[in-house]
This record gives sequence, structure tokens and C-alpha cells, in this order.
Amino acid sequence: MKSGLILEGGAMRGLFTCGVLDVLMENGIRFDGGAGISAGAVFGCNYKSRQIGRAVRYNKRYCRDPRYCSIRSLLKTGDLYGADFCYRELPEVLDPFDRAAFAADPMEFYIGATDADTGEIRYHKCGDGGERDMLWMRGSASLPMVSRAVEVDGFRLLDGGMTDPVPYRFMERAGYDRNLYVLTQPRGYRKGKTRGLALMGLALRRTPKMAAVLAARPAVYNRQMDEIDEKERRGEILALRPPEALGISRTEHDPEELERVYQIGRAEAEKALPAIRAFLARP
Repeated sequence: MKSGLILEGGAMRGLFTCGVLDVLMENGIRFDGGAGISAGAVFGCNYKSRQIGRAVRYNKRYCRDPRYCSIRSLLKTGDLYGADFCYRELPEVLDPFDRAAFAADPMEFYIGATDADTGEIRYHKCGDGGERDMLWMRGSASLPMVSRAVEVDGFRLLDGGMTDPVPYRFMERAGYDRNLYVLTQPRGYRKGKTRGLALMGLALRRTPKMAAVLAARPAVYNRQMDEIDEKERRGEILALRPPEALGISRTEHDPEELERVYQIGRAEAEKALPAIRAFLARP
């Protein structure tokens, strides 16, 4: 049997995931593999590099920096989250990502992103945490209309959460059969119908498949949540969720809010530690 860690995205709701992952690392809980979507990939990579506290640290430090996330960045570069700052300067200079530790760790780590030209999900198995892996992380977290598509491996990539919000089917197909899910919405949450589809279609005229992806997104997400709830009822998986809606902006600029959501993740993980250990040890 292979144990898997499955990480939903959700922009700054991902600080909940950061709190969960730090507690897992502090308590020596490891997995054979993991898969992350969007913020789940960008923040989750620190679990493989074993950098406790890094994700919450740099988010709090730079959340008010216009190079990190701002309308100014969008107008100047075409990306709401500045690509050069977030995926080069920050991990290489300001708060280094430990690529050597990432490469040496035996855990397999996969990133899911949406192919902007076909509307299909694509997965990438990370290697050394270098430029190619960073491009896949950036693609996975690149929101349509406020980000440029990321070109790598012959694909143009956008937010993976549009097509595969929680990558459990991919992990099951890859042979991971004992999986811990880290979700960023509370139990019972379902998405409503997407508004403004006509305007989105105009904005996405260069990637028309993405308009259809956005229209289908609520149904895709809600079907996944139904399936996850059923898997949980049958005892096949273990899922950690916030106890209630986190109430944080997707582009939160308040360090105290980021810390608040991070601490909720820590509290839920600490409370669940006995259940996690028992689940992973189950014959």
C-alpha cells in the first residue's frame, strides 16, 4: 500500500494547508507521494523540501509588496502574482527554497495544471525543484484573466483548480490507496453557478476552451465533494477541513489574517494527529 497526501488549492485559503503541513512535519508524519493543485502545489512543495514555517513566513513578509500580488503587477507584467518576484527572486534570494532537500527527499510530488488549449488537466512529476518544476507550479496557480498562460513542456498552462480541484483520482490511478486529503473549504460547501460567463468568454477569446472550463467548474467541484464525502463515510480516506468558512480574501494583504488561517490549520492538524497516525498504520 502507498500513502498519499492530496492538497486542494484555494489561493490564500492555502495558509490553512500550510498550518496542517507544518504540524505533520513537526511530528515526523511522512507520505510516499503527494499531489497539489494551485496553492496546494506552491505551498505543498515545502513539505517535500522539509522547510517548516517557510510558506507562512514569506507570505506574511511579502503580502503587502506590490511585486508579490497587486493590480500594479497585473498592469505591468500581465500577472496578478508577479512571476519573476514569486518564482525567481523570492525562492532564489529572499527566502530560499531548498532545492537540494527537495530533490533528495524520496517522496514523489506531482503538480496538476490545466492545458489552456484543450481544457484538460495535465500532471507533472517534480524532479529537482528547479526551473521546470517552478514553471509547472506557476502554471498550476495562474488564474485565467489575471495571469498569462505559462509555457512549459509544449503546453500552455493555467490554474489546475479549474479542471481537477482535488487531485484524488490521479493519485488513485498512480497506485496511492491510503490518502490524506487537505481541503480548504468546510464540510458541506458547494459552489454556485459561475456569474459573468459572457464577459469571461470575451476575456478568454485567446483560450476559448477555458471559457467552457469555467462554466463547468461548479459542477466538477460539487461532484468531487460528493465523492469525497462518500469515500470518507466508507472510511477509505481521511480528510482535514476547516471547521467553518475561513473568510479570507484570495489576495489577502493582512499578515494577521494569514497568521489566523495558518493557526486554524495547525489546530485542526494537532487535533487530528491520533486519527492520522491510526489511519496510516491501519493494516
